[in-house]
Formats: sequence, structure tokens, C-alpha cells
Amino acid sequence: MPFANLKIPAGTLTDEQKKVLVDGVTDLFVGVYGDRAKPNVMVLVDEVVDGGWGMGGQVLTKAMLTS
Repeated sequence: MPFANLKIPAGTLTDEQKKVLVDGVTDLFVGVYGDRAKPNVMVLVDEVVDGGWGMGGQVLTKAMLTS
């Protein structure tokens, strides 16, 4: 079963935007494995708590990403 785990900052995407991500990732897997894979594609959108991740040695927050 194809599986993708997307980590995103909590509160930065709407439900509709998450659906766009799920649909897009599913389509990518189908493009590789064919239509038979679609019912088995699992996409997990995992919201990371504010300040619970970093990049380049700096802790990132929602305020930093949305300003």
C-alpha cells in the first residue's frame, strides 16, 4: 500500500487545502503505480504543534510562516 505522511504546521491549512494535498499525493502515486493503486493509497496529514519543528537550527512558529 502506498503511504505518504505529510507534516505541516498546525493551523496553517484549511480542510479544503488538506483535501487538495491528499488528492494531489494520491494522483502522484496513481501516476506511478496505475489506477489499481488508488483505493490503497493512504495519505496522513499530520499537524505539528506550533513551535514543534525547526529548520536550519531555528525553531519555526505559525506566526513566522504566515507573516
